[in-house]
Amino acid sequence: MISTWAHLGYLVAAVCFIVALKALSSPRSARTGNLLGAAGAALAVIVTFFAYKPDRVLAILIAIVIGSVIGVIGSRRVAMTHMPQLVALFNGVGGGAAALVALIELGHIESSQTVSGIATAFTILVGAISFSGSIVTFAKLQELMTSRPVTFPGLPVVFIAGLVGSIALSVWLVSNPVALVGVLLCVIGLAVGVMLVLPVGGADVPIVISLLNAFTGLTVAAGGYVLGNTLLLVAGTLVGAAGTLLTKLMADAMGRSVFNILFGALKGGSTLGGGEASDRPVISGGPEDVAILLGYAQRVIIVPGYGLAVAQAQHTLRDLVDELQSRGVTVDYAIHPVAGRMPGHMNVLLAEAQVPYEQLREMDEINGDFKQADVVLVVGANDVVNPAARNSPGAPIYGMPILNADEAKRVIFLKRSMRPGFAGIENELLYDPRTTLLFGDARDSLGKLLAAVKSV
Repeated sequence: MISTWAHLGYLVAAVCFIVALKALSSPRSARTGNLLGAAGAALAVIVTFFAYKPDRVLAILIAIVIGSVIGVIGSRRVAMTHMPQLVALFNGVGGGAAALVALIELGHIESSQTVSGIATAFTILVGAISFSGSIVTFAKLQELMTSRPVTFPGLPVVFIAGLVGSIALSVWLVSNPVALVGVLLCVIGLAVGVMLVLPVGGADVPIVISLLNAFTGLTVAAGGYVLGNTLLLVAGTLVGAAGTLLTKLMADAMGRSVFNILFGALKGGSTLGGGEASDRPVISGGPEDVAILLGYAQRVIIVPGYGLAVAQAQHTLRDLVDELQSRGVTVDYAIHPVAGRMPGHMNVLLAEAQVPYEQLREMDEINGDFKQADVVLVVGANDVVNPAARNSPGAPIYGMPILNADEAKRVIFLKRSMRPGFAGIENELLYDPRTTLLFGDARDSLGKLLAAVKSV
């Protein structure tokens, strides 16, 4: 039994996690929430270290230092556009760690401890699924493998066989908690995780990251039960609940069910990545042409997307908006729930440029205003303004709620090329007579556009 002061320390850490999660729901308090959560995690480690007085202290300290160095260097060097990959890796490490701890704890569980056996089997299986699945999502987002759905003949049969086999091994492990059965369960879990994510492609990958994050949280909670650690139980439950809710919200924003996102490719209905550039004629213009449209507009709506993040053009965009507002132009940013590569991606990106939070308007709030907009400036976005989501039942994004940019009087697209968006399908809005395309890197184009607006 650990002492009363250790329980109090865990209580304080748990409160830190809960308050941090609440603070992370708003860009204004997100930084504070992140620091508070980190402080809670540090407190939990310190309390555990002194409460349990572990053996091999030197080895543990070396591991903590190595992990801390890797974490600090990795998080500082990662680009904003690669943040989802980092989240996938961190999530995978968490799931893998939970599975390893459960495997180690098998030696302390008796066959009569049914509940502990169930929790251990669950942790091993779901932790392994989360680990291997997260590695595949990382590879897809990092373009180490194709972002298109990967299927092969018999995949559904093999996947179902893996699920049935894992359930059978879990039952065996509960009745006979031996290391060999646990290792076999872990191996099958790794295979199931790979098969779960391979058929997912394109814009669906961030949703799967959120789902796997929920899996990791649940494994940590189950691991907390096995270890008799209340703090792990609380923290894991928070992560599991938050990840589950986020997955549901993201799926709703895509207009799809989670089942369809995971298994739609098996029947040809999943969102596809990639796609070839079109050679259809479009109306293109130079910075001076676009500057005239913007300079004489009364209402402008900005639609930021992943291309803005890739080009790191948020500061230049903010300067352009400031210039337009100094001329009396009303400007707002329209934020789609899945713009970028993860929820809140655009909010964080624009917050870096000190964009006032009041100007960031969510899709449901601003969609009715597009009809009054003189110009919509789409910077590096595509799928979130693609009318195919409303008009083309056969399109992979059909049913996904989109920003109503096609209702504006004029639309300007800043694009590097005519290559389709992450969903891999053409956007008919690009060929609309009201649409003008300005080709080039977003930061370079915005810089030229800013100079041209100032000269108008």
